[in-house]
Amino acid sequence: MEFTQFLWMTFGVFVTLCIMSFLYKDNPFYKFAEHLVVGVSAGYFVVILWHTGLVPKLFQRLADGDWYYGFLNSSNLEYLIPAILGCLMWTRFSKDYSWLSRWPMALYIGISAGLAVPLEMSNRVNKQLQAMMVKIDWANFFGHDGFDLLDITNGLSQLLILVGALAAIIYFFFSKEHKGAFGHVATLGIWVLMIGFGASFGFTVMARISLFINRLQDTFAWGHQSFDTSNEHYSIFFPIVFWGLVLFVTGYIAYEIVTHLRKKATTS
Repeated sequence: MEFTQFLWMTFGVFVTLCIMSFLYKDNPFYKFAEHLVVGVSAGYFVVILWHTGLVPKLFQRLADGDWYYGFLNSSNLEYLIPAILGCLMWTRFSKDYSWLSRWPMALYIGISAGLAVPLEMSNRVNKQLQAMMVKIDWANFFGHDGFDLLDITNGLSQLLILVGALAAIIYFFFSKEHKGAFGHVATLGIWVLMIGFGASFGFTVMARISLFINRLQDTFAWGHQSFDTSNEHYSIFFPIVFWGLVLFVTGYIAYEIVTHLRKKATTS
């Protein structure tokens, strides 16, 4: 690892510590890392949208025209319509002409809703109904190799999907009071919903834990690289940078402790 790469690795560890410092309290270092993430993300998506949206879908389509004619001599004049609508979005910053931005905004929201509704119906409703309508494989009820609940092709898993989906739907049926057998089925629906929510939450938490483990691994690797004399690019600046960051973090912690003790002494 060269010294330049080591500096970027050190910066990554520093930003990680800045984010984790929020566990103590909100502080300038956390704000720096937070604003850095937001700024880099915004800049990244602007570049992505430029190269995947405007360039191939507008400028390349109007490439047979001339910019000094406003591309009016292009054979694809219809692409000027979305370009004009996009420009009208900027009128949002004008007090007198902000109403013009409502036209492209309304068109954008309408198209988005029109695309989202059939996609949601297909992915969340139709496929769920198809999973419920699969014929239960009674001959392979427990699985080919014995009891295997993780095999969704066996009859038991298919039966659980059917019963769980019906119980969840019955829970949201409020035209009949949830009493008796109907109430028991509705209670089963609550359990099914809680299992689904718990699985989703657990998946989200484990994804964040995986990111945390990755940052810990990078931090330990940074500490190892700081004193790895077998590295052909190793120099005395590696441990200097390491101890510099350690002293900086330690000094900030000591400063916060002293400030806290002084405030406590003043209030008491």
